[in-house]
Amino acid sequence: MFSALRPAFRSAALAQKAAFVAPQRAFARTLVTKRYTIDHEWISYDDATQVGTVGITDYAQKALGDVVYVELPPVESTVATGQQIGAVESVKAASDIFAPVSGKVAEINDELESSPGLLNQSPEADGWLAKIKLSHPGEFDLLLSAEAYKVHCEGGAETS
Repeated sequence: MFSALRPAFRSAALAQKAAFVAPQRAFARTLVTKRYTIDHEWISYDDATQVGTVGITDYAQKALGDVVYVELPPVESTVATGQQIGAVESVKAASDIFAPVSGKVAEINDELESSPGLLNQSPEADGWLAKIKLSHPGEFDLLLSAEAYKVHCEGGAETS
């Protein structure tokens, strides 16, 4: 008796499965890449948002020593590649910060006002300086790759 029900049950179950269409999601692939300048700034660029997070490299913070003050650009200010956007002062020296790309300052790291030492503790993560919405995303590709930056720091001549 039950064997006669199985084919009917299977047919009904298959019909339900065939009627069910799983919702398709569009997955957006986001690529975040990091580049460097010869002035020892880094920028991590998110191609989905076209926002680059800017900071100083570990090499730069080691050369500066203990950071005691950080000057940052105003939010919403427009910056051009190579323009001074801030400064870092340490017990040893002061150094200007230059915009690695053109765009509009979307956000600054307010934590640095009360904790400038974040630049020493985590220069390429928590110690970021500003986020810039790029006006010309192609400028990012003109900056140094990690390998080229390493060669630059070692005194080599590679530039891309």
